[in-house]
Amino acid sequence: MAQRDDEGDQRTIHTEGGSAGGADHRNWLYRLGRFAATRRGWVVAGWILFALAMVLANRSVGGTAVDDFEVPGVESQAAVDLLETSFPDRSGATAMVVFHDPDGLGTDAATTAAIEATIDEVGGLDNVRSVTDPLGNPMSMSPDGTTAFAAVQYDSTVADLGQEAFDALKETAGPAETEGVQVEYGGELPTVLAERHTGPAEMIGVIAALVILFIMFRSAYAMALPLGVAIVGLLTGLSIVGLLGVLIDIPTVAPRLATMIGLGVGIDYALFILSRHRDNLEAGMDRTESIARTNATAGQAVVVAGGTVVVAILGLQMAGIPFVAALGYSASLVVAIAVTIAVTLLPALLGFAGDRVLRRSHRGAHGAAQPNGTPSGGDIDGAATEAEADHSGWVRWAHWVAHHPWRSMTGATLVLVLLAIPVIDMRLGQADAGTYPTSTTQRQAYDLLAEGFGPGFNGPLLITVDLGEGGDPTVLEPLAAGISADPDVRVVSPPELNPAGDVALLTAIPTSKPQAEATSELVHRLRDDILPTATADSGATALVGGPTAGFIDQSEKISSRLMWFIGTVVLLSFLLLMIVFRSILVPLKAALLNLLAIGAAYGVVVAVFQWGWGRSLIGLEEAVPIASFVPMMMFAILFGLSMDYEVFILSRIREEYHRGHTNIDSVVKGLGATAKVITAAALIMISVFVGFVTSEDPVVKMMGVGLAAAVALDATIVRMVLVPSTMSLVGDANWWLPRWLDRLLPHLDIEE
Repeated sequence: MAQRDDEGDQRTIHTEGGSAGGADHRNWLYRLGRFAATRRGWVVAGWILFALAMVLANRSVGGTAVDDFEVPGVESQAAVDLLETSFPDRSGATAMVVFHDPDGLGTDAATTAAIEATIDEVGGLDNVRSVTDPLGNPMSMSPDGTTAFAAVQYDSTVADLGQEAFDALKETAGPAETEGVQVEYGGELPTVLAERHTGPAEMIGVIAALVILFIMFRSAYAMALPLGVAIVGLLTGLSIVGLLGVLIDIPTVAPRLATMIGLGVGIDYALFILSRHRDNLEAGMDRTESIARTNATAGQAVVVAGGTVVVAILGLQMAGIPFVAALGYSASLVVAIAVTIAVTLLPALLGFAGDRVLRRSHRGAHGAAQPNGTPSGGDIDGAATEAEADHSGWVRWAHWVAHHPWRSMTGATLVLVLLAIPVIDMRLGQADAGTYPTSTTQRQAYDLLAEGFGPGFNGPLLITVDLGEGGDPTVLEPLAAGISADPDVRVVSPPELNPAGDVALLTAIPTSKPQAEATSELVHRLRDDILPTATADSGATALVGGPTAGFIDQSEKISSRLMWFIGTVVLLSFLLLMIVFRSILVPLKAALLNLLAIGAAYGVVVAVFQWGWGRSLIGLEEAVPIASFVPMMMFAILFGLSMDYEVFILSRIREEYHRGHTNIDSVVKGLGATAKVITAAALIMISVFVGFVTSEDPVVKMMGVGLAAAVALDATIVRMVLVPSTMSLVGDANWWLPRWLDRLLPHLDIEE
């Protein structure tokens, strides 16, 4: 046992086996680990039954993922609400049936009859309120006569219609296609309900994890255990998310993001626990005692880190958007299950595995454990293990960084700052069908409409006009004229009145594509200048709505709350680290370094997706804006995940410091002892995230690139350079905490 009396921390830090064991017996995770190890059959059977029950329940009564982009409190949502109450005929989802013939449409009687037959089938579908004639309206035919469209109006929203409506719509192409006419489907319904394939994403991550785990542990059992518990946790978590879909709308992208996050953290959490258990066994500790004590130390670090991830992701509710909040619920559920399995199922499986988690040459070769579970050598880490660490390349690296702190810190900071520069140009938006693979019907419809009618045709703006008391429609003519006069408006449709005559609808087609910055600027001009001027003194109120305006509003609402969200997460993390490490400077530096690393990851995402640097390498056909919820989602996940490495490294450095080592020696020993595990964990996480870059969904690609870049930067530049260099510069003040604050804070020790 070692004790160090400092100004801010006078507590006794137990590091030797016997004393630590006494503390562990009072730890609920210690008792849970011992129970799981001694009752391992019951624990494993219980988890198998629970996982099967969740999977079967989800298949039987689970909800279907749907995309409901409702954004409370914004103008586009007010326009939707007005249509639903006063103009229900135009409040439902829409779709476009696009016909194309390079030889021209409407010139052949057989072709015309075939197109009309397709339109008749569309009009006969369930929930279809109306469908326009593509050949009878000059506005529906492209100037060259090769492309025409039929506008389909449904009586329900996309969320209510579901995938069945789109599947039925696609079945109507037969009559026209038999005459050689190309038929494609675009617009709101097909775009929202597009099926996206993740490709070999999960398999890439799994294979990479297996290789890394085997290289690290040289044991088939040790290789399989982290992956096995991660997969069980993922299946269970995703099934619970499916059941949650009965209560709330779960976005279609949620299961893919949850899979990405759940697989990564599930393997990493199991890796941390397994690594500590192997160290204990290598030192000669009794198997059951090792499992219990590992659960009380590494398991507690996992609970703290995982809890931080869950809290941070649940903070997505601050966006005030149900769609984004549902993403948070889904991801946090999967992470919570991963944590629970790591401290319950994994200890039970370790009990079954025995010393087979060790290399074959190391099994049964260690000293007998003493009755209290302490290894014969006294130190739970083992003399051999520590000696090996003391001469590792990581220790030599840590020694160089710690003795050249200014040079190391300056170089690392410069790299992160340079990578973060593109963040200045970040533009939030939403990828449209123009980013879909060219093989999809949505992309082909998008391209045909853009070529035939202009790029803005794929992002119409719906101008909803409440005429007020008396319903004077004379305001509509100057309103349409004012909208048409804007140079970024291609055409405005004639006003359409509801049966009561008190609400009108106009459609404005921009000259720019939906995701273009010019379209966003047009929406703001309409709202701030053109519409108020045209309706002044008339008693009418004009609102800009439609999917394009809705995505613009969603982006701006998230942007307005992003800094509040970041500040809240940083503050909570600072308080947690201050409680764990009894320090002010350690959590302050951790917060600043995490912000720097995440800023660099944001910069990488902007450079790749918005600027288009190297986009062909990830299968992206054109540059796209950053999906509005991606920065908030990335921050929530990454700030929580960085807690894994932060707790793992700092707790070991703190332990060495309280053993009596100098500040620099503590940094060197702590980093040398943890670098191997952190590197392996980061490589696994990066492999999982990179695997999802193969997805067809640009949003999933963004998350994969952003998370992989952030973990790589965090585990290398931040943890291996900035943390040791800054701690060396600060010196003993790292562990300073005012006495009065130490008395106020609760105590939460994590022995690593």
